[in-house]
Amino acid sequence: RWLNASLSASATPLVICQPPLRSRPSRPEAEGSVSVLIVGAGPSGARLAIQLARAGAEVTLVDRLADPHRHAYSSGALPLEAVRRLGLPDDAIAATWQGWQLHDPSGLVHQWWSSGDLGVVLDFGRLRSWLWEEARRHGVELIQGCRAALSTLTADQASVRLQTRDGRSSLRSARWLIDATGARRDLLLQAGLTPNPEDPLLQGIGVEWLLQADDRQAAAWRDRISFFLGTAWIPHGYGWIFPMQGQRLKVGVCHLPPADRPSPGSLAGPLQRLIQRCGLSACPVLDRHGGPVSSSIARSEPLVAGALLAVGDAASSANLLGGEGIRHAMDSADRLAELLIAEGMSGDSTAIALLYQEQIKAQRSWRWLVSGRLARRTWWGLDNPRADRRLERLIHGLSATAEAPALSELLFNYNFERYGLRLLPYLL
Repeated sequence: RWLNASLSASATPLVICQPPLRSRPSRPEAEGSVSVLIVGAGPSGARLAIQLARAGAEVTLVDRLADPHRHAYSSGALPLEAVRRLGLPDDAIAATWQGWQLHDPSGLVHQWWSSGDLGVVLDFGRLRSWLWEEARRHGVELIQGCRAALSTLTADQASVRLQTRDGRSSLRSARWLIDATGARRDLLLQAGLTPNPEDPLLQGIGVEWLLQADDRQAAAWRDRISFFLGTAWIPHGYGWIFPMQGQRLKVGVCHLPPADRPSPGSLAGPLQRLIQRCGLSACPVLDRHGGPVSSSIARSEPLVAGALLAVGDAASSANLLGGEGIRHAMDSADRLAELLIAEGMSGDSTAIALLYQEQIKAQRSWRWLVSGRLARRTWWGLDNPRADRRLERLIHGLSATAEAPALSELLFNYNFERYGLRLLPYLL
């Protein structure tokens, strides 16, 4: 439907076969023990649950949301390669895009176009709903609308207290407890694990509104993903407009200040100014959502404590140069699933912990490190006219030499080689 014939032919679905369903309770009323208990049913948590259940593990997946379409905060732009590789369904695709559009600090618009589709924009609510259904289909016990608090933690087992909104609670134990709560890192913090002071988290907050535009209002934002860079748009951050189905637009801002400059109480002001400057003030607001974002550059923070492991954004899998997290979170889940399956679900905690840390260390390529340093240099320093001019020079240089596929290689695959000299001012 949204894909051309060649893309459809090459897509690899996530689910190859359906094992027998296992009947499990859907509410946390009775105490029990499972092989794996995953807290957080976003892209990483749900993906991990599916992969482990396919391998025969008994998995419980818990999320504080009762509805997968609620609080669907994610700009959700992915390259086509990731859609193919992750086997994402057509239903989760809100739009395709063929071009990049950057609004620089002085307001000039720069565009790069391709003759074919470069990527997609996901409907995050539909993606999460599909993941939840896939988890159920593979026998995962999915508990919705429930919060989890760490109760006990040893090398061989962990237990959590689950509490529903109506006050009911139960104690659940598991051989492995997985923190997939994203930037909140709920279980890691409860276990006393803190970031490495020599590799601190880049932390911020984002807010996104879903607008209903008409044909005329949506024309300037269709078939492209648009970013807004510079202090006139938002200091220490960036804005975006992404197309969705039915002439809808995702409009958002993200604020990533240095640690000594805390985020403002609300980003509604900068977001409303962006909407006004783009001529979209008359568009009805269909949904408002937002949340914290954070990631370390070298991913050197502790991610394991006894039977507790972190995955996805809780394990700093997000890349904050462009605020991209979905594909990295799902890749993180796949790698952890492979490790747990290969080592046996009841394997030695110390050995698996060492293997997991080594696995994450091996993923820290020089490209990933450069990307993180660019993010820190750009967002932390973007608060004065000098930073605006430096950013303008970089954008103008890219505008003069880059083509749309090359820009995708730069921003999605961190292919910095051909732009090395232009990036030096940010890296030194």
